[in-house]
Amino acid sequence: MQRREASGGARWRRAAISGALTAALSLATVAPGEAANEALLKLMQVLRDRGSITAAEYEEIRLVAEAAAPAPADGPAAQQVAAVSARVDAQQKTIESIRAGSPDLGPAIAKTLSNKWYEKIGLRGYTQFRYTDVLSYDGAPVDVPADRSVNPNESFVIRRGRFIFSGDVTNRLYLYGQYDFNASTGAADYSLQARDLYADLALDKAKAWRLRFGQSKVPFGFVNMQSSQNRAALERPDALNSAVEGERDLGAALMWASPEARRRFRDLTGLGLKGSGDYGVVSAGVYSGQGLNRGDQNGDVHVYGRVSYPFKLASGQYVELGLQGYRGHFVSPTQAITSGGATFTPSGPADGVLDQRAAVSAVWYPQPIGVEAEWTFGRGPALSADNRTIEADDLHGGYVQVGYLRQSRRTGTWFPFSRWQYYDGGRKFGRNAPRERVNEIDFGLEFARWAEFEVTGMFTRSFTRTRTSSFPYTRSTDGTRVGVQVQWNY
Repeated sequence: MQRREASGGARWRRAAISGALTAALSLATVAPGEAANEALLKLMQVLRDRGSITAAEYEEIRLVAEAAAPAPADGPAAQQVAAVSARVDAQQKTIESIRAGSPDLGPAIAKTLSNKWYEKIGLRGYTQFRYTDVLSYDGAPVDVPADRSVNPNESFVIRRGRFIFSGDVTNRLYLYGQYDFNASTGAADYSLQARDLYADLALDKAKAWRLRFGQSKVPFGFVNMQSSQNRAALERPDALNSAVEGERDLGAALMWASPEARRRFRDLTGLGLKGSGDYGVVSAGVYSGQGLNRGDQNGDVHVYGRVSYPFKLASGQYVELGLQGYRGHFVSPTQAITSGGATFTPSGPADGVLDQRAAVSAVWYPQPIGVEAEWTFGRGPALSADNRTIEADDLHGGYVQVGYLRQSRRTGTWFPFSRWQYYDGGRKFGRNAPRERVNEIDFGLEFARWAEFEVTGMFTRSFTRTRTSSFPYTRSTDGTRVGVQVQWNY
C-alpha cells in the first residue's frame, strides 16, 4: 500500500489556507468593501481561533485585505487605511499578484504561514483491527508471542493503533515520533506506548550521512525494518523477530546512503512494492540491547552493523540484498517454575548471556511476482535441558515468502502470498528464555480497493510451535488457524 508522505499533509494545509486567502482577497476586487471585509474577516477569525495564526498576524492581514478593497470616502475606515498607508504601499505588489490570480501570495501571507508547526511536522498513521480463530491443534494450545488474538479467550483486538509525527525541523534536523494504542503481547490491558522517538542529524547538505539518536528500529533483517503497515503477513517470522522483539531499542547510529539509493528506498514504499524504508545502505551503531521501552540490565551495549542495497535492473526490476549482524550480552527475564516436585527460578550470569547473530536477506520485489527470503544463525540465551540455567546455545531459522502483486484502478490492489517459516533456538525475550521451535506455512490474500482501507485474510498450518508463555514449554502440533485483519490508513 502506498504511504502518504509527511510533507503531503503540510502542503495540503498550506494550499487550503492559501487558497482561502486568495479567494477572500480576490473578492475585494469585485465586491463592495463591506462584503469583502466581512468574508475575509470571518476566514481570518476561524484561523485565529484554531491557533493557525496569531492575533497579531490576524490584524496584519486584516489591514492589508481592507486596503485592497475600495476605500470609503470618509469616516473611521478611511482614517484606519490612512494610518497604515506605509504598510499598504509595501504590500501593493502582493495585492496585485493576488488580484491577478498568481499562486505567489507574497510576503504578508508567507510571513503568516512561516514557522508554523504544521508546516514542518506531519501527522499520519494506521490502525489494525483483527480477529483470529484457532481451528484445531494437538498438544499444547497454540501460542504466538506477538499476537494476542491467537487465544481462545480473545475475540476482536486492536493489534496496532499507530500515530506518527514526523518532519524536517531544519535542513539538518529530522524528528520522528510514533505512538501506539495496541493489544498488549502479555496479560495486561490495552496500553498506549512509545514506539519510536528519535532525531536524525544530517552531516551534509545531500543528507547522505546521518546520525540517529533515540528509540528506533534496530537495523537487523529486512522484515524487521518493513513497516507492519506494508507487510502482507499478519506477524513477522519468529526467526528474525526473536532477535529484537518489538523491533526497537534505545541507541545511536551512523548511516550512509547515496541520493540515488535514498530515492529508490522511497520509491519502493511509495509505489506500493512493500519496501522496508530508508535505514541507510550502510549502518553501524550501538543500542541498549534489552528491547523496546526497557531499561538496560547490565550496562553493556549491543554493537551492530548492516549493509543493504536496492539494485534496479535494466528491466526496471528492483532487487535488494542485505547482510547484517550484532553482538552483545542479554539478561533474560526470569520467573519461578515447578518441576519434579521442586520450585526454583532459573539463573544466569549477572552480566547477561552471549547474544550474537548474523543474517542474510534477499528480496525480489513484486513486479508483479515477488520473492522474499531471510536466514539467521548464531548463539543466544536459552533455557538448559534441566530447566536450571540460562546459557548461550545455537540458533538458526528463517523464512521464504512468494507473492503476486496486481494493482488496478478499477478493481484495486491484490496481493496473494504464501510464506514458510522455521526457527529453532531460544526466545530470549520470553521469561526464562525457553527454547522454541516453529515450523509453519501461511496462505494469505491482502486486498485494498482504496489506498486508505485494506483487508487481509490468512490461513496458517502449524506443523509444530512451542508454547513459550508458560511452563512447561510443550509443543503444539498439527495446528490450523485463520486470521482476518482490517486496516485503515490516515
